[in-house]
Amino acid sequence: MFAAVLVLVGGLLLGWSGRAGAAGDPLLSRGRAATASSTEGSSYAAGKAFDGNTGTRWASAEGKDPQWLRVDLGAGAAVSRIKLVWEAAYAKAYRLEVSADGTTWTQVAEEKAGNGGTDDWTGLSGKGRYVRMYGTARGTSYGYSLIEMEVYGTADTTPTPTGPSPTGPAPGGAFTVVAAGDIAAQCTASDSACAHPKTAALAQRIDPKFYLTMGDNQYDDARLADFKNYYDKTWGAFKAKTHPVPGNHETYDPAGSLAGYKSYFGSIAYPQGKSWYSFDEGNWHFVALDSNAFDQSAQIDWLKADLAANGKKCVAAYWHHPLYSSGGHGNDPVSRPVWRILYDAKADLVLNGHDHHYERFAPQDPDGKATADGIVEIVGGMGGAEPYPIEQVQPNSQKRISGEYGVLKLDFTDSGYGWSYVGTDGKAKDTSPTYSCH
Repeated sequence: MFAAVLVLVGGLLLGWSGRAGAAGDPLLSRGRAATASSTEGSSYAAGKAFDGNTGTRWASAEGKDPQWLRVDLGAGAAVSRIKLVWEAAYAKAYRLEVSADGTTWTQVAEEKAGNGGTDDWTGLSGKGRYVRMYGTARGTSYGYSLIEMEVYGTADTTPTPTGPSPTGPAPGGAFTVVAAGDIAAQCTASDSACAHPKTAALAQRIDPKFYLTMGDNQYDDARLADFKNYYDKTWGAFKAKTHPVPGNHETYDPAGSLAGYKSYFGSIAYPQGKSWYSFDEGNWHFVALDSNAFDQSAQIDWLKADLAANGKKCVAAYWHHPLYSSGGHGNDPVSRPVWRILYDAKADLVLNGHDHHYERFAPQDPDGKATADGIVEIVGGMGGAEPYPIEQVQPNSQKRISGEYGVLKLDFTDSGYGWSYVGTDGKAKDTSPTYSCH
C-alpha cells in the first residue's frame, strides 16, 4: 500500500514538473492577431483570449470537434511556456503546436485527460511564429472556451522562413504578399465568365506569406449568406492567411453596416476589436484601415498613435477608397487627411481598390506633387468584379490596365519593395521599379 502511494506521488510530481512553475521568459502573445476555427459569436472572437482581460473569452461553435485557436506572435520565437485558462467549456484532449509558416505544425505538448481550470505548460521547446491550441475532444457538451491563452518565450533573431516562391527561395527577411480588391461577384466557377475563382486560383498558386484584400470583398450587399455562397468558395480557401479591410459594399448589408463582413471574417478582420488594425512582418509595419470611417476621430487618433509607436523601418497601409485614381470613381478626397498622417510618418506604400482596374503612381505627396520622398499608391481593384474603364488619367499615373483580371504580387525586403501585376493567365502584365524604404 505504501509503495503504491509512493508510485502515485512520484507520478504526480513527474506530471506536475511540465505543467506549472514560473517561467522567466516574457509574454509574447498579448494583443497579437488571433484566428480560430470558429466562434460562438462576435462577442467571443479569437482575440478575446489574448487581450489580458479575464472578463472576456474566446468560445468556439458548440458541439463540434476538432476546434483550434491560433495566435500570430508577429515574428519567430523560441516558445518555452503556454498557459491556458479555461472557461467552463474546457478541452478534455488537445495538442499545443507551433509553426513557422502557419501551415506545417509541430507538437510541443499534449493533454489527454484535461479537467479544465488552468493548464500551465512550462519547460517547452518549440520554435515558430504561430502557436495554436488544437482541441480534439470537448470536456462538455458545449464547445471550447478559453478566457486567456498566454505564450511565453524569447524572440528569435533569425528571420522566420517564408518558404519558396514561384521564382525560388526568398532571401533572409524577404517575403511575398498577394493583394486585390473588389473580389467576389455573385457567380461561381460553373459560369465561365466568373472571374473570382480564377483570381483565387492564381493567388493560391503564388502561395504568399499572407493575403491582403482592399475592400468590396463580396458583392452586392456583402450579406453573410453571399460571403458563404461566393467568396468562401474561392478566396475563402486561404481565409486564415488573409488580412482584409471593408469597402463601401460591406456597408450595404440589410442586417447592418459591416454585419456580414464581421460575421464572416470574425477576429481575422477585428484582431484589435475595431475594423482597423495593424500588424508587423519582417521589417514592415502594415496598417489596415476602414475608409468608410475616415470621418471618425477614433480611427484617426488610433492611426496617429499606432504610427508613433511603430519601430519598423518600412510602412505600408491599405484601405478601399483611393486618393488618386484614373478610373470611374476618380480621386476621393476622403483619404487625403489619412495620406497626410502617413506622409508625415514617412510611410512608403498605399494599396487601394474601389475602381476596378490596375494602376500605379509615382511617389507623390498628399497634394499630388511628385516627390522622391512621397508615397507610392497602387489601385488593385481587379480581383473579380466587373472592370471599369479608364476615365481621366491623373498626374503621376505611370501605368494603367483595365479589363484584365489579376492580383498584385508584392515582394518585400528589409529595406524596400517591388511588385508585379499578374493576370489570371499567370503572366506579369506590369512590373514596378524597385523602391527603397524612406
